[in-house]
Amino acid sequence: MAITCDEKFQSRKTTGGEQPAEDLIFILRGSDDEVALLSALLSATSLYYNGMIRKTWDVEQIDNGLWVGTVKYGRIDTARWPVGTITIAADTTGGQMHLSQSISTVHKYAPAGKTAPDFKGAIGVTQDNVEGVDVPAPEFKFTVTKVFAKGTTPDLGDCYKLKSKTNAASFTVTDTFTGITITLGVGECQFLGLKFTGQRFDTNIEICYEFMAAPNATGLIVGDITGIAKGGFEYLWTRYDEVVDATAQRLVRRPTAAYVEQVFFSGDFSVLGI
Repeated sequence: MAITCDEKFQSRKTTGGEQPAEDLIFILRGSDDEVALLSALLSATSLYYNGMIRKTWDVEQIDNGLWVGTVKYGRIDTARWPVGTITIAADTTGGQMHLSQSISTVHKYAPAGKTAPDFKGAIGVTQDNVEGVDVPAPEFKFTVTKVFAKGTTPDLGDCYKLKSKTNAASFTVTDTFTGITITLGVGECQFLGLKFTGQRFDTNIEICYEFMAAPNATGLIVGDITGIAKGGFEYLWTRYDEVVDATAQRLVRRPTAAYVEQVFFSGDFSVLGI
């Protein structure tokens, strides 16, 4: 007779605080073999639950062929993360960039009887230069930590060769515990490097990878120049020339050309083993 394992009604007990815990209780039928029952209990439950890890499991007989099984979950000790575990930490604070072009010129002012020159969005235009401005910028850095079994780590020399390169193919990584997934298109992710501190007490190995993300963009506009496409880690710069502003009746500096430059090589992120 096959063993059945069903969660008991009102089985769940939850504990919060510094030592969070969760107990799940099951009714098992079909055998009096403790080893088989424990195996069935493990098969019926997951390794992770509500951000905790399965700590202990036991069965207790209450009648012939009828048992109660209890699975206890608790806080995950990072030093005991099992092989294959992937965790993600992200940071969107910080970041700054220098802009020479605005999204749009909201207002222009000039003395009475005069017309303010139209610089087509150029910022801080002087007689000889476009000075621009430093502004806070969105920045997305994230860290991926994976546990490897001894002897299965990627070649660190190959990983080093990827430093500062962008992803040549779509890049996806999922957190084992939270299920949170980061998916970035070609050219939207840059590998900043890794940290490797050596073997853990259980002989498994943790490697911490650091990345930065930036979105690809299309349909950008610089002055009268439209339809600009730019990869996340490509560099967009603008040439300014003196042209005649017929309305203001004077020479002004305006964007006359826009260039998108590749400044980083791309690479195969599958080498990282994540």
